[in-house]
Amino acid sequence: MGRFVNSINGPIQGKVGSVIGSSRKGIPYVKGPYKKRTAKVSKKEIGNRSKFADAQFWLRPLLAFVREGFKGYSLQSEGFIAAKSYLLLNAFEGAPPNFTINPSLVRVSFGDLPLSNNIAVEQIAVDQLQFTWDPARVEGASPLDQAMLLAYDVENAAAYFTVTGQFRNTGSDTLQIAPKTGRTYHLYFAFSAADRSRQSHSLYLGEIRN
Repeated sequence: MGRFVNSINGPIQGKVGSVIGSSRKGIPYVKGPYKKRTAKVSKKEIGNRSKFADAQFWLRPLLAFVREGFKGYSLQSEGFIAAKSYLLLNAFEGAPPNFTINPSLVRVSFGDLPLSNNIAVEQIAVDQLQFTWDPARVEGASPLDQAMLLAYDVENAAAYFTVTGQFRNTGSDTLQIAPKTGRTYHLYFAFSAADRSRQSHSLYLGEIRN
């Protein structure tokens, strides 16, 4: 049984007749009941389902990172769901059934906070990466914005990261990775605002083979 919220003219919650009322992030929705599918699944749909599964698998090790990186993405979605939507729309290459994800096209953070200039990374030990950037003041940003660092070993589904790294005005930070050889890491950098109100787009810094 459904019920009206805020009088008969307000949104409904639950099932009323042939419609179902629900809400997400404070926005009310109305939908019809589930109907069992009888039509044959097309090749395009199979390809889309495969892409969806690949995107889910690719982002799973980055859950905690993209929750911060895609915070406040839109009124309808943020975090993991928003990151997956961006990946599905922008990071796949090829044609079905040979879709692949291009790591250089993936964003792990999305926002309007400015980046700094001269962002770079180098491996300084078998288990350590050093990220550097210009510590000079940037218009529209705070010296106390914090670096977001990510090294992603896709093959082994292993992610090494921090979302609360060094302040923008320090100009450098280090990240620990696995002390093992034979690994390939895809590297990303972003900033989170000092007050956590927003973040920058992520910057892909290429890959390092350990």
